[in-house]
Amino acid sequence: MKNTLLRVNDAIYMSCIWIAGLAIVVMSLIIPWGIFARYVLGTGAGWPEPVAILLMVIFTFLGAAASYRAAAHMAVNMFTDRLPEHMHRYVELLVQILMGIICLFMTIWGTKLCIATWNQFMSTLPTLRVGITYSPVPIGGAITLLFVIERLFFGDQSQRRVVNYELVEDSKEAV
Repeated sequence: MKNTLLRVNDAIYMSCIWIAGLAIVVMSLIIPWGIFARYVLGTGAGWPEPVAILLMVIFTFLGAAASYRAAAHMAVNMFTDRLPEHMHRYVELLVQILMGIICLFMTIWGTKLCIATWNQFMSTLPTLRVGITYSPVPIGGAITLLFVIERLFFGDQSQRRVVNYELVEDSKEAV
């Protein structure tokens, strides 16, 4: 069960990295096109800016979830480094609980925001619903919550040794 959950989380983690990376690449192509169309062609297109903003939101929330799992997020340790060693475990637990609360807030209220704005359409992209543009908030919150739960039960992913899950399962079958 643990290996299956970690394998699923690894797949979600890699998906977050790839989606966030693709969002940056596409955004890096769209912005120059918008500038070229406006200043060289003389016809300013209305779609590059809102699409670039949507891609930045996707990059932000999915990239943050991946960064959290990899323990590459920004952390201020000035206070915790000055605590006695035996207190570090309790502070880490408190941080994970607070992160879980924030993720629940993002997931619940982000979903409510998506539902509330679902029937509105973007003025610059009339086929795109506003609720879809807000969807990275609850999705990123839910994914980060999944990673918080993983960290609570299985520890920090960045400190775990890399395991080939197929070899682990094959060895179980052999026993």
